[in-house]
Amino acid sequence: MKRFAVVQHTYSEFLGLIENQLEKRDIGFHYLRPFVDQQLPGSVGQFDALFLLGGKSPTTDRRAAPWVDDEIALVSAFRKAQRPVVGIGFGALVAVEQAGGKAYAEPFHQAYWTVAHNTMAGADDALAQAVDGRRVLVLYNGSADLPAGTEPLLVDDEGRWLAARLDALTYVLLFRPEVKPGMLEDIVMEAKRIAPPNIGVLLSEARTQWADMQVTTDRVVVALVRELNLMTERHKMPVFSINVSE
Repeated sequence: MKRFAVVQHTYSEFLGLIENQLEKRDIGFHYLRPFVDQQLPGSVGQFDALFLLGGKSPTTDRRAAPWVDDEIALVSAFRKAQRPVVGIGFGALVAVEQAGGKAYAEPFHQAYWTVAHNTMAGADDALAQAVDGRRVLVLYNGSADLPAGTEPLLVDDEGRWLAARLDALTYVLLFRPEVKPGMLEDIVMEAKRIAPPNIGVLLSEARTQWADMQVTTDRVVVALVRELNLMTERHKMPVFSINVSE
């Protein structure tokens, strides 16, 4: 059975809408939660792909997210093993940093709705084609420059990057295809979290855009499945049971 590792960084942010899409395709997933001191694996282990989810701080804030260096090492392991990696929001910034991009602490909040625009680099990319012209939610903290030589596949209304492909099997997305309105409500209620000052506006539009959000998520997952061959089960190391006898 295909099985994905999913690094979760806060209680509020999980696979959301993407969960149903994976389940429909008989893809299992296992959450890894470093924010509650769960140790990240040191290798690709028993996983076919890696998803990195959103968070509540910039990746540069190692006090708020002391596990980032371990997460970067995990991304390195998956990329070295040539297994798919998808970073979303906070997770996208982690993957960009691993690939040699520059991360920044500011601006603290990046939270807005925008229209995604395809670029020349995304002309033949299924994900870029799937999202081009659609209204999407952007939600992350801090910022990052893409690695030298990497061109964005999608940009927002102001020309800022929204999606890129770091290599053939690694996507980074600053828009949030997994988010449901209820997740935004949970962000407001999450303890010790500084929610964006415009969270009410974001939530109101999410409720209005709910039907279109579900279509966008479906298109994103179909494109990722196609571009990353997510339906292909990778060779995984066998699990041995060692019985010690005297």
